[in-house]
Amino acid sequence: MKVIILAGGYGSRLGSVTELIPKPMVEVGGRPIIWHIMKTYAHYGYNEFVIALGYKANVIKDYFFKLQSYNNDFTIDTANGEITYHNGASDQWKVTLVDTGLETLKGGRIKRLEKYLDNVNMLTYGDGVANIDINNLVKFHENHGKLVTITGVKPPSMFGEVIEENGLVLSFEEKPQTSKGLINGGYMVFNKDMLNSLTLDVNCDFEIGPLEELAKKTEVMTFKHEGFWECADTVRDVNHLNKLWNNNEAKWKVWK
Repeated sequence: MKVIILAGGYGSRLGSVTELIPKPMVEVGGRPIIWHIMKTYAHYGYNEFVIALGYKANVIKDYFFKLQSYNNDFTIDTANGEITYHNGASDQWKVTLVDTGLETLKGGRIKRLEKYLDNVNMLTYGDGVANIDINNLVKFHENHGKLVTITGVKPPSMFGEVIEENGLVLSFEEKPQTSKGLINGGYMVFNKDMLNSLTLDVNCDFEIGPLEELAKKTEVMTFKHEGFWECADTVRDVNHLNKLWNNNEAKWKVWK
C-alpha cells in the first residue's frame, strides 16, 4: 500500500517562511514536517511513499536525495567518492518523487500519480501531524467497502482558551480542541477506482467537486479521530509544534 503525500502547494499563509522552502519542509524539532508525517506511517509498517511535488519541487527532491547525509555523521573519501555513514540504521523508505505541476490543484496532482499506485492507497497533506492509529484506520476502510475514507478531526482553536469557574480563572489552555464539527484532517485511504472521478486537468480539485460527488453517491466514510491533530498552517502553528517538541509533549511522536 502506497502513501501519497500532497506537497505541491504554495503555503502562502506562512508568509516569508515559504519564500525559500515549500511548506512540507518547514522544520519542527530540526526536521521537516514531512519527515514527521512519514515517521508516523513507517511506525505502522508503511514505508512506500509517493510525494506529489509542485512549488519548489527541487528543494524536496534534494532533501531526499541527500537524506542519509543530512541525518548521519559520515566520512567521505574525496579520491573515489566513497561515503561511510556512522550513526547506524537510517529510515528504510522507498520514496517516489513526482513533479505534478506548479499550478495543479489536488485532484489533478493525485491523478498524475496513477501509474505509481496500488489498488488501495493512503493519502495525506504535507503539513498535518497526528497520533492516528494507522492500522485501525486501514481496518476501518477495509471493513466498510466504500471507495474513500477520510479522517475526521476536531481542529484546534486559533486562540488559547480561558478555563474558569464562577468567574475564577483556573487555567489557560493553549490551542484546545474545539467542540465544533469535524474537518477532514487528511490521513485518508482510497481504492484506486476513486481516480476515475479525477482528471489530469490542472483545475481538477479534490475536496471541492470530486469528493463531494462521491459523498453524494455514499462512497465516503469518516474515521473519527479524537486524539491529537494539528497542522502547520501559520507561523503561530509552527511555533506551537516546535514548543511541544522541545518540551517533550509532541503527542504525534508515536515512534521511538
